[in-house]
Amino acid sequence: MIRMLLRVLGHEYARPVRRTVFLMTTAAVVEGLSYALLVPVLRALFGSTPGDARPWLIAFGAAVAVYAVLRYVADLSGFRAGTTLLRGMYHRLGDHLARLPIGWYSPGRVGEVSVLASRGVLQAMSVIAHLLAPLISACVTPLTIVVVMLAFDRRMGLAASAAVPVVAAIQIWTGRSMAATDAERVERDHEATARVIEYLQAQPVLRAGGRTVERFRLLDDSLRELQRASRRSTLSALPGVLGLTLTVQAMFTVLLFLGAYLALGGHIGAAEVLTILVLAARCADPLLSLSDIGGQLRGARSELARLDTVLRTEPLPEPREPIQPVRHDLEFESATFRHGDRTVLDNVSMSVPEGQRLAVVGPSGAGKSTLLQLLARFYDVDAGVVRVGGVDVRAIDTEVLMAQIAIVFQDVYLFDGTIEENVRLGRPDAGEAEVRAAATAARLDEVIERLPGGWATNVGEGGALLSGGERQRVSIARALLKDAPIVLLDEVTSALDPVNEAAVHEGIERLMAGRTVVMVAHRMRTVQRADRVVFLDGGRIVEEGGHDELLHRDGRYADFWELSMAPATRE
Repeated sequence: MIRMLLRVLGHEYARPVRRTVFLMTTAAVVEGLSYALLVPVLRALFGSTPGDARPWLIAFGAAVAVYAVLRYVADLSGFRAGTTLLRGMYHRLGDHLARLPIGWYSPGRVGEVSVLASRGVLQAMSVIAHLLAPLISACVTPLTIVVVMLAFDRRMGLAASAAVPVVAAIQIWTGRSMAATDAERVERDHEATARVIEYLQAQPVLRAGGRTVERFRLLDDSLRELQRASRRSTLSALPGVLGLTLTVQAMFTVLLFLGAYLALGGHIGAAEVLTILVLAARCADPLLSLSDIGGQLRGARSELARLDTVLRTEPLPEPREPIQPVRHDLEFESATFRHGDRTVLDNVSMSVPEGQRLAVVGPSGAGKSTLLQLLARFYDVDAGVVRVGGVDVRAIDTEVLMAQIAIVFQDVYLFDGTIEENVRLGRPDAGEAEVRAAATAARLDEVIERLPGGWATNVGEGGALLSGGERQRVSIARALLKDAPIVLLDEVTSALDPVNEAAVHEGIERLMAGRTVVMVAHRMRTVQRADRVVFLDGGRIVEEGGHDELLHRDGRYADFWELSMAPATRE
């Protein structure tokens, strides 16, 4: 467990962890040894001169005081080490997530990582602060007490030590038997959580379709599966709990009978028997707590395993000797990209001269957005080359590459902050005049004027307090403020009303002016402003050329154009 913890965190944290383990072990040993002083105390009390017990009582009190100080220092070290590890874990996880390719962040994985980064990290790091001390105490103190028993009476000590391998075997067997049920319960827990979120988010659609009862049934089924998995997990732990309890009780009973037999035979004094029984009783509590501690440790270990899996995910390799592109033209040369078993792009070759605009059109699933993602190096191609300014994107430092590119997506995400803070993400060091100019160019100033808070208006998580068109204007203002020479646009007006579409188009035109542009177009009117058009289907370039040229060919693009313009004609 400690080895995995250090592997996840890094061995630079080994020293405070080892110090904490040493202090906690020492405290547990001192606790066990302090009980050895009960023998002379009880021997004096049961003897002819009870007053002789006074110095032994003082010694016992001093030993308990030493134990209390050690336990305080050990617990304090545990809390400090836990805080240090928690901070280090967040820093390491955050740094690693920032280096992973954007394509790694699928919707399902984002939810998994968000849970892992909150509850998962806290549970994993709680080992040092909250679980290590009781675990060491539950293991080391009883073993120390057994050694003390062996020192006073070898027969009683051997009888007590017989329980040690039994307790260890029960713990190992319980851990192995519960591994599968614990994993199933965690999986059902995640599934039920996803169902609850889905049910809440889908309320408008469900109520409009009158299907709330059916959705309740799906949610109830998920919760019932979670209940069954929890019941199976509890039942699988029951044999271990019962076995541990019976072992502890059997050990105490054997010691009681053996002590009585030896005392009646005159082989041992009553004080020694009573002391050993007190020591045996003191062993019971920490041993019985092992079941609960073991369950918590298994949960923490599973979270550590998930953290380890994320941290072992390799980021896209950075070039050892990065090359700085001096031009802003774009090129795909025999680019092939696969996602799982599916070939998304197949041997694609095309180029975009600096300062020109390329429109990418085609049916859904043709690979249009993937082209943009490969240019921004969200992924690396499986074959071929993607170049920016004549340089393979894999040979460009990631920060340098991203500084060259401004991206406006169809689905805009805004951080929970003010409008100004979200615009300034494009260039945090920009002056106030530059921010205002970018907002005006994106026609965001119209939105700001009608909001009560103006620039200080909070947009909510994900920009939920703004409309889709308003979020797009913030995104365009952010891209304008960045002032990057390459612009990638991904169907930015496909879901906007006419008023917002007109405003966004005006902002997009200002954003594209004088820049190298690749736009994925859903509404075909946008394509007419492109210098060149590429029609993708099935991951391949079916047609390419100018807008008018492709219409005259009367091929796939012409058919697509007619279909897209038909609704407008009927209106």
